[in-house]
Amino acid sequence: MQKVVIVIPTYNEREQTPKMIEALADFFKTIKNYDMHLLYADDTSPDKTYEVVQEKMKKYPWLYLALNEKKSGIGGGYIKGFRYAMEKLNADYVMEFDSDFQHRIEDIPVLLEKIDEDYDLIIGSRYVPGGTIPKEWGFKRKFFSVIGNLVCRIGFLTPKIHDYTTGFKLTKVKGNLDSYNLDGFYSNSFAYKIQMTAEMANSGKKIVEVPIQFKPRTVGESKLIKNELLDFLRVIILFQIHNPKMIKLFKFGIVGGTGFVVNFLFLRVFRSFGMTELFVWLFATELAIVNNYIFNNIWTFKDDEIKGFSSIAVKFLQFNLTSAGALIIQSIAGPIGTRILGEKYDFIVLALVVAFFVLPYNYLMYTKVIWKKNKQSLPLRGKQ
Repeated sequence: MQKVVIVIPTYNEREQTPKMIEALADFFKTIKNYDMHLLYADDTSPDKTYEVVQEKMKKYPWLYLALNEKKSGIGGGYIKGFRYAMEKLNADYVMEFDSDFQHRIEDIPVLLEKIDEDYDLIIGSRYVPGGTIPKEWGFKRKFFSVIGNLVCRIGFLTPKIHDYTTGFKLTKVKGNLDSYNLDGFYSNSFAYKIQMTAEMANSGKKIVEVPIQFKPRTVGESKLIKNELLDFLRVIILFQIHNPKMIKLFKFGIVGGTGFVVNFLFLRVFRSFGMTELFVWLFATELAIVNNYIFNNIWTFKDDEIKGFSSIAVKFLQFNLTSAGALIIQSIAGPIGTRILGEKYDFIVLALVVAFFVLPYNYLMYTKVIWKKNKQSLPLRGKQ
């Protein structure tokens, strides 16, 4: 039977804690297929929330407490809880859950049902069909929630994930969470959630979103609007600065720029020879392809650099074959564009053709064929 540990971080939650424990005690009685446990990660709350947990532990053998000596933030609380769940409880799955009843206990089975499908991360989402946010939220709260998620989807280049900021998730331990560097988060606050989800998405983990009904907060005020959005942006920037895929994409763009210059200059050179427009574009494009192959090999894809005369020759031939698509695209779209706009606007025609057709095609061919690399799951990179 799979062991699922629900982790709840707390700081001054003395009023809500006994209610939550009793509510989950009733719920656990209804779960027959999983070994359910509850772990509180408390930051030594001034209101002594941890004492409530300690007292309840005498009654419930499935209840545990991980205590931080000082306030570490929601991220620090979860990290403490994850370690405890893995190292001391041998958890198969850990669930992130709020202490204030914004997450409905009756939605827990919706996430548990996906365990049999062997997902690495199961997200309780408010922004997929069937999911809801509180009607009581005002415009400002709704706006910042939607914008926060949109910024994450765009910033992390993962549009398929709809709810980055949810605090209701179920994460597989073996071969997943247990291989991550839990000291590698860029934030100990709420933004740890978005980094962890982005890391999993970018390393090819199996992720699914299931709909949940998000309830209004009954005690206190959400900190997302006031404190977290700038931290989100900071984490996204740090993530992408150290993201190998983004660095490679940036280099690819630079090399593509040099290819663009080569292509443009030789368009003018060959046209000055009185060549037909088809051959002008054909020869200029081929020279740009040669330029891109050389510089991508020694710089952009340096880690996968092709070496040795025979390998270089074979790959260059393969490179030309895969680049035939770009050659065909430019040889057809270029003359058509210049015929429509005129030869004096060939710079604009070239820019449009390269940006919307050639670059996306080339990057796909380069990463999937020429400098193909076996897909690997990457651990958290850590603070740099």
